Amino acid sequence: MSDATPASRLPDLIAMAADGSSENRRKLLRELTESFFGNPTRSAAEDSLYDAVLVSLTADMETAVRAELAARFADTADAPASLIRRLANDEAAVAGAVLRASPVLTDEDLLSVVRTHGQEHLRAVSIRPTVSEAVSDVIVERGDDVTLGTLLRNDGAQLSRAASEAAVERAKVNPTLHEDTVARSALPADLLNDMYFVVEARLRQQILEQNAQMDPALLEVALAAGRARVATSDGALPADYSESLAYVEELRAAGQLTPQMLARFLRSGGQTSFLIALSQLADIDFHTASQIVERRDLDALAVVCRSAELERALFLTYAVVLLNDDGDAMGKAHAYARMYAELAPEAAQRTLRFWRMRRTAQAA
Repeated sequence: MSDATPASRLPDLIAMAADGSSENRRKLLRELTESFFGNPTRSAAEDSLYDAVLVSLTADMETAVRAELAARFADTADAPASLIRRLANDEAAVAGAVLRASPVLTDEDLLSVVRTHGQEHLRAVSIRPTVSEAVSDVIVERGDDVTLGTLLRNDGAQLSRAASEAAVERAKVNPTLHEDTVARSALPADLLNDMYFVVEARLRQQILEQNAQMDPALLEVALAAGRARVATSDGALPADYSESLAYVEELRAAGQLTPQMLARFLRSGGQTSFLIALSQLADIDFHTASQIVERRDLDALAVVCRSAELERALFLTYAVVLLNDDGDAMGKAHAYARMYAELAPEAAQRTLRFWRMRRTAQAA
């Protein structure tokens, strides 16, 4: 480049753009880029010229050159807007750099990209320092599970309530999303507790710990949000529900609905009666109790029993009976009994409150 100032070279560089030679145009593109960065006091008119010529030159360049240009301008706050939009809509190898970082791109620009391009573009947008709710909503709707995981790991991505609910519903059926979902610091607490029933023990422990640490005021807000979300019906009741309910109510009226009676229900095969009694004992809805027992989810059962302050021996009885078709029932039940003893009552009670909101919502 000559000793002339960048500004004085601009007209010459623009004139050179008429040269049809590919090699010369590539050289010109790089020289024009250096002129842009070397001229921090550009006027608005000069900015407009840089933008127009760079866009024109870029259209004729091969992928590697366009990718180099995108990387050069990606972090530049005053980069030519038309050029950045052009690069953002290029193929993924070019667009990635500006989609991940460019401060020039507006929400309108990003929405256009995530609505019309593929997963690589969506993933690049998903790791921007900040992602608005509007953009995240589209990514949750159009992104595959890899893209969704990328978005969930980004604490700078804001998710609306609806997008958070949609993300959790998808995560429930995809174990690869479990950790990203539970680890998301901004996930509403009621949705976090929805994940309890599907994640592994290590992640369940994280949920219990977060419940125990939650500010009481925030806990009430989370419970209110959860109650507003929960449907009034979770599915069909078993055929013997009415008969079993009448029997359980009769026992309750006679003061005979004790934890020991629940164990008797299990031993005699009265599972519906056991579920109704368990739901009444813990003040949770029938379907939540059913979900725990049908999955033989003994650590969830431990949360229920611990919250109700049942003796460990009774929990152990329930565990053994529920695992009675397992060759190592006693060994596993004892392992759960140890976990039961280590489970903090406060954490159990707070967790159970999220499960109870289903019963509250159904009664409303």
